[in-house]
Amino acid sequence: MPIILVLDQGIPRDAARRLRDLGYECVHVGGVGISTAADEEILGFALGKNAVVVTLDADFHAILAVSGAVGPSVIRIRIQGLRAEEISECVRSVSRGFESELKAGSIVTVKARKTTCHKLPIGRSR
Repeated sequence: MPIILVLDQGIPRDAARRLRDLGYECVHVGGVGISTAADEEILGFALGKNAVVVTLDADFHAILAVSGAVGPSVIRIRIQGLRAEEISECVRSVSRGFESELKAGSIVTVKARKTTCHKLPIGRSR
């Protein structure tokens, strides 16, 4: 089953089109009417679609860690100033490199020189 993506508000809308062109099922929160929704609502939307949230926002990781949730997976990009094309390539690389972890429930943090992955739930034994 391919990875489904939900792009958060801070991600350029054009990145969704680029990711769809690369073969991903992908929506931007602005395209599905939840651009002003609370982070918890966006997580719920993604969970209902069995999708991975892509964001620039640290709050998603914090919500998942505090709640002990096992999903949805979240990719947080911590590289500032990326354009839609660069974000699309970053997401494609991360989704390929961490495909099984993202499908199982994980949070991935992408920095300029390092990408980390932590399985959900955070801080609790399975």
